[in-house]
Amino acid sequence: MTISTLALTPLISLIAGVLILIMPRLLNYIVALYLIVVGLLGLFPQLAG
Repeated sequence: MTISTLALTPLISLIAGVLILIMPRLLNYIVALYLIVVGLLGLFPQLAG
């Protein structure tokens, strides 16, 4: 079973949104992790699969 990056992005956004609503202090960490992951995938596209 493969999940494409296109289908994974909305799922990650939904989970992050719910976590931010529950614990607003997580916003900084969630944004930072998202930016790091997107940056790494942009620099090293072979990591995406």
